[in-house]
Amino acid sequence: MSRTGARPVALLTALGALAYTAWVLEVVAGTGLDPVQTYVSELAAADQPLGGLFRATDLAAGLLVLAGAVWALAVLDRRPWSVAGWAGLALFGAATAADSRLPLSCKPTVDPECAARETAGLVPATHTAHAVSSSLAITGALVGIVALTVAARRYGWWPPLARTGPALVVLELLATAWTLAAVAAFQAGRGTWSLGAGQRLQVLLVAGWLAVLAVSVARAARERR
Repeated sequence: MSRTGARPVALLTALGALAYTAWVLEVVAGTGLDPVQTYVSELAAADQPLGGLFRATDLAAGLLVLAGAVWALAVLDRRPWSVAGWAGLALFGAATAADSRLPLSCKPTVDPECAARETAGLVPATHTAHAVSSSLAITGALVGIVALTVAARRYGWWPPLARTGPALVVLELLATAWTLAAVAAFQAGRGTWSLGAGQRLQVLLVAGWLAVLAVSVARAARERR
């Protein structure tokens, strides 16, 4: 792993992690959405006053992580687990960028009419496309998180990630299970099960893991000088 090759990977990944946490601006922005009950994606809905801002930060996050992952695949050491992990992050980045271009037209968790139209298939096709791209994004993130954490421990790379990665993997899997259960409950008409809290924890853990990865790659590059 060359120092000059690793530094852009670390920088792009760190910036991607930062952009992926832009949703925390809802705390001060006054979106009118309950963060405990609503989808994170509803912040970027087409009918939201600040939807354009959140779509732009999602696009930036996706493109930054995608660029970092592709760069890593091109210049960093290639081992089976690392290739799988960087490929997973590339999928996450590409799907997140696509997600930002496929906003929801309305907010199903707070608007009963929107939820009814969604159930009846009377919303724009972007709702279905958004669900697909979101699923691909979290799948890519999980592959990246698990595979690169395994790589860090198996190959003796990136000590910070090797130490903290396993705990973050467990927490991310638990948050994902919570989110999936809450989505299923909402779609079955059984309430939201604090869907928003689960999903926000899920994406926060992804961003936190990306930050640890960025620090780990940067430190490894410095040590190779």
